[in-house]
Amino acid sequence: MTDSSVQHITSRENALISRLRRLSQEPLAYRKQAEVWLEGDHLCRAALARGLRAPMAVVADTAWIGEHGQGQGNDERADLATRLARQAARVVVVPEALWKVFTGLESPARIGFLMPLAGEHALTGVVQSGVPTVVLDRLQDAGNVGSILRSAAALGVGQVLALKGTAGLWSPKVLRAGMGAHFGLNLVEQLSAEDLAGLGVPLVATSSHTENELHSVNLPEPCAWVMGHEGQGVSGELMARCTLSVRIPQPGGEESLNVAAATAICLYESLRRRVA
Repeated sequence: MTDSSVQHITSRENALISRLRRLSQEPLAYRKQAEVWLEGDHLCRAALARGLRAPMAVVADTAWIGEHGQGQGNDERADLATRLARQAARVVVVPEALWKVFTGLESPARIGFLMPLAGEHALTGVVQSGVPTVVLDRLQDAGNVGSILRSAAALGVGQVLALKGTAGLWSPKVLRAGMGAHFGLNLVEQLSAEDLAGLGVPLVATSSHTENELHSVNLPEPCAWVMGHEGQGVSGELMARCTLSVRIPQPGGEESLNVAAATAICLYESLRRRVA
């Protein structure tokens, strides 16, 4: 990195600051801008660990040690932020007071990457055939969606597909809940039920209205687990496309499980049988 690749911005009216503010505060701004704001060292490290390259890092002046070991930052976190920032093609340094204008965190992390959704280092993918999959049918809660992505990445799922009406996969709350899982998955959103025709694996839905219990049925391998809306479940149109529906036994008497918990149980059962 050369000095010419480091830029200092001090005005809150700067166009980049406006872009970052929208990305951190508006759940679907990333779709309009075709870029994603990864705020915090954890997300930045997770992206780099998966081989992604960051075109731009934004760092607070209090966390920027500089190219020659000089700057306002002088603690361990500043050293980490600087090392992460130096791995980007371009670095933008802003005053910490300005950082507070666009941060989406209560405790600003002072480092973030601005990543493209499309192009050479695109974060978005296309539907892949023949791989273990999770299909999200109109899930509304960002925390649930992020938790499902974490379970999917941990339990051997290759991709997560979101139908229209599902919380934005790259929204700030889903990114935070996902804790870096995004970068280990093929993610596609804004799909219709018809777009699943090329999956090449059976669809398996969860339902409290079936007699098929998860632990006793023959599960196809691989398959696509279909997880439905928190209140309405899987739509009738999508359920008609499913090869199988199963229920998770609940001897404790509860009516239903949280969808993120149900997904983790189903994915673990698939994994358990796969490696048995």
